[in-house]
Amino acid sequence: MPDMEVSLAVAATFLLAGFVKGVVGLGLPTVSLALLTAVLGLPQAMALLLVPSFATNLWQALAGSSAWDILRRHGPFFMLATVTVWLGAMALTRLDTNFLSGLLGVLLVTYAAVNLGGLKLAIPAAHRSWLGPAFGAANGVLTGMTGSFVVPGVMYLQAIGLSRNELVQAMGILFTLSTLALALALGSNGLLDADLGLLSMAALVPAIAGMVIGQKVRGRMSEARFKTALFSALLVMGLYLMPNLAG
Repeated sequence: MPDMEVSLAVAATFLLAGFVKGVVGLGLPTVSLALLTAVLGLPQAMALLLVPSFATNLWQALAGSSAWDILRRHGPFFMLATVTVWLGAMALTRLDTNFLSGLLGVLLVTYAAVNLGGLKLAIPAAHRSWLGPAFGAANGVLTGMTGSFVVPGVMYLQAIGLSRNELVQAMGILFTLSTLALALALGSNGLLDADLGLLSMAALVPAIAGMVIGQKVRGRMSEARFKTALFSALLVMGLYLMPNLAG
């Protein structure tokens, strides 16, 4: 794809992904990753989401008074979710990226199906001391392999009884730490160069513009219906990518 077409595709993708985040408060990394993987390929998509994802999720992580308390109470989960990213990223230079794109499709389908089906998990406090690190490690490895931050980490955060505001902030913390770890892992594996870095920085502009637009129209549409449309679209994108598992 010519450079101008790539730049326009990236700008349009992050404008849309930012709009989604502005409306429902989530989805920028997932939407941008799904679309860019289908157009450019998985490693490039992972590199391009780094700057917009870090900037928008850092804001989300700091927008509240519970960040330190969340980190203190769930430190093993966040630590394992961060330090295991490099393990998964090693697969990017050792496995067929088509297979990893298919794996991303599986994660997108899982995430969309759980949300569309209204599945509610509950993890008792007595089991969190070992399930937290287990979910964190699984999330980190899958983040490194696919660039997706959500499965199963977000499911764990939804299942431990956080308030709505705490959940939003906890997801911001998870995504911020995961983005930093992913940037280091991609760089150490030779998958992040100056051109991709500059394009990722440029993508921050349409991402923020999309968020501002989304926030302005948030009150004019049904959030529930918009989420249904979002997860339905992610389901379709996941189904589109899944056949790559077969090579």
